[in-house]
Amino acid sequence: MQPAMMMFSSKYWARRGLSLDSAMFDQQHLQEQTVSEKPSGVGEPQAEDAGKTAVVFALKNEVGCLVRALRLFQEKHVNLVHIESRRSKRRPSEVEIYADCSCSRREFGELVQHLKQHISIISLDPPEQIWLEEEELDGVPWFPRKISELDQCSHRVLMYGSELDADHPVRDGVSGRLLVRVPYVVVPLVSPRNSGQPIPRVEYSSDEVKTWGVVFRELTKLYPTHACREYLKNLPLLTKHCGYREDNIPQLEDVSLFLRERSGFTVRPVAGYLSPRDFLAGLAYRVFNCTQYVRHSKDPLYTPEPDTCHELLGHVPLLADPKFAQFSQEIGLASLGASDEDVQKLATCYFFTIEFGLCKQDGQLRAYGAGLLSSIGELKHALSDKAAVKPFDPRTTCFQECLITTFQDVYFVSESFEEAKEKMREFAKTIQRPFSVYYNPYTQSVDLLKDTRSIENVVNDLRSDLNTVCDALGKMNRYLGI
Repeated sequence: MQPAMMMFSSKYWARRGLSLDSAMFDQQHLQEQTVSEKPSGVGEPQAEDAGKTAVVFALKNEVGCLVRALRLFQEKHVNLVHIESRRSKRRPSEVEIYADCSCSRREFGELVQHLKQHISIISLDPPEQIWLEEEELDGVPWFPRKISELDQCSHRVLMYGSELDADHPVRDGVSGRLLVRVPYVVVPLVSPRNSGQPIPRVEYSSDEVKTWGVVFRELTKLYPTHACREYLKNLPLLTKHCGYREDNIPQLEDVSLFLRERSGFTVRPVAGYLSPRDFLAGLAYRVFNCTQYVRHSKDPLYTPEPDTCHELLGHVPLLADPKFAQFSQEIGLASLGASDEDVQKLATCYFFTIEFGLCKQDGQLRAYGAGLLSSIGELKHALSDKAAVKPFDPRTTCFQECLITTFQDVYFVSESFEEAKEKMREFAKTIQRPFSVYYNPYTQSVDLLKDTRSIENVVNDLRSDLNTVCDALGKMNRYLGI
């Protein structure tokens, strides 16, 4: 029996589907910010006059406050693309509003003046780093600076070559429908899905459900003795909330909503396979790009491509674990702006951990790699006496060859996800790039840490979190005597 291939070599990657806290305004210090645009066409606003920005402001938690504030945006013809709210960490009596806006530089300036004149309920501070002009970084490959820019990555689909059989089933990333295949090329019926859109529900054929059922039945027999405890904890939850059953293929929309609540990850179907750089960039924003097709019914225990069985049974249960999710994200963050050589090293480390990694639990080897957990033959082999096992060390693992048509020559074991994460953090420090990156979960964007001002903003966020922790410890000491 051959394994399901989830390779992260260059050949594999050609096929893989792969605080708002300190941002409130201050009436005395409000400053106009610049806008970043893309070139415009004839008759459109000039690049310096039109663009998108994010605005964060605080309101008293009273009925009607938000309506009055948003009316000012309407009066100045500022289009709101997206809006979110959350309770203020600084002042319990306030809520913080995050708004994605589309407007010109002039309109934003007028809005600022309008806010200062008419809205006394807003606390105003300089919106630092909220509306940035994205500078060009010499010699640094382009990478998405906010989650919406992942659309550009998912649209760069690598077309299929002769490695797939002409009758191999492939589904579109938007509608979930089977794609029309011509020799050596898969033609999508519709364009790739954009971020924020619900994932369409797929009506799988009886043949596909049967194939899924065979894989599900055989693998679930092995999990109690072969899978790590984090996997075993989350699989029953997926059965309860997402319909993981032998007679049912879970829908990606249900899975994505479940993951968002558990770890902040979401899944995103793509119409084809992504490069290692684009795939890892998705992980940086806790977005997992995945395929929707089911492996060929002629051989349900083998697939040359990562299919739905691999994604749903291999990856999803562990992406629901917060520690594992953070480990995955940090590999993605390390790839942003890295050289092609460093991206390949990170992809290889990803392969030998998240795809084919082993860990020790209660003195026994257990699998946490998705490639193992979705391949009956290799799952048995990796935990047998026949498999060669070495301690995971990114400095040497990154040079290990990723095999495509056979079991791996060696598997790498970590004492825990935390240990693997710490080793990857140290390895990431060796990547040559003129900045560090900081993920802002509130704006779902990446801040570049390359000067004292940018670092100061992160420190302010951390200080707020530390104040919350200190307050909690003080209450525990006061009320519980701890």
